[in-house]
Amino acid sequence: MIDETDSQLLAALQRNAILTAQELGERLTLSASQAARRRARLEAAGLITGYAARLDPARLGLTVQAFVQVQMTAHSPDTAKSFGSLISTLPEVISAWTLTGEADYLLRVWCADLPALNRLIHQRLLPHPAVARVQSQIVMDQLKADAPLPT
Repeated sequence: MIDETDSQLLAALQRNAILTAQELGERLTLSASQAARRRARLEAAGLITGYAARLDPARLGLTVQAFVQVQMTAHSPDTAKSFGSLISTLPEVISAWTLTGEADYLLRVWCADLPALNRLIHQRLLPHPAVARVQSQIVMDQLKADAPLPT
C-alpha cells in the first residue's frame, strides 16, 4: 500500500511532525505540492492518525515514571469496561495495555513524586472493586526514548 517514498515521508514526520510540505519535498526530492498530496493521502488512509508534541516530563514537574501491573479479581465485560473507564479519567496514566499472563493490565504512569504515585495506587486503583492486586516498578533510567515505528 505504501512505497519507499511514503516510508521516507512517514519516517521524516515521526522525527518532526511539523515539517512543512516544502521541507518534506526537499527531503524526499519532491515538489511541495507532491509532498502535501502524499501526506494528505496517508492521513486519509489512516496511516497517520494524528500529530503531537513531545514534552519534557522533568520541566513539567514529573519526576517519577513507573509501570504498574494490575491483576483483576474477576474477568467480565462489565469489570473490564468499568476499569477502562477509571483509567480514562487518570491523567497520570499515559498508556495502558491488556496482557496475557499473571497481570491483566500494564499501565505506564508519570507522577510528580513518590507520594503522588502512592496516592494513585492506594486511592484510585486499589479501591476499584475488581482490582485484586497492584504491583509497580519505578523506572530508574530510560535507556531508549520512545522511538518512531519502523516504516
